[in-house]
Amino acid sequence: MIDYGWHDLVGNIGVVLVIGTYLGLQMGRMSINDHAYSALNAAGAILILVSLAVDFNLSSFIIEIVWLSISVYGLFRRPVNEGPGSAGPVR
Repeated sequence: MIDYGWHDLVGNIGVVLVIGTYLGLQMGRMSINDHAYSALNAAGAILILVSLAVDFNLSSFIIEIVWLSISVYGLFRRPVNEGPGSAGPVR
């Protein structure tokens, strides 16, 4: 029997968010300049971290902390560096 708890569901939703966001970027339906891109990646990382709080894995924890940090940076870098309403350069 498979032991599938609430934390597994939360983590899987996070995985779908992260993979779906990346797929949207690759398919041209999303831009790295959209706040939605960074917000969805951050939300996915948070949900995966919730899952890891119950069933811990150090390697996964490290990558999710880094993923979340980069996503949060992406959410706040444009308004501070380039002002509101500016798409700014693609890096």
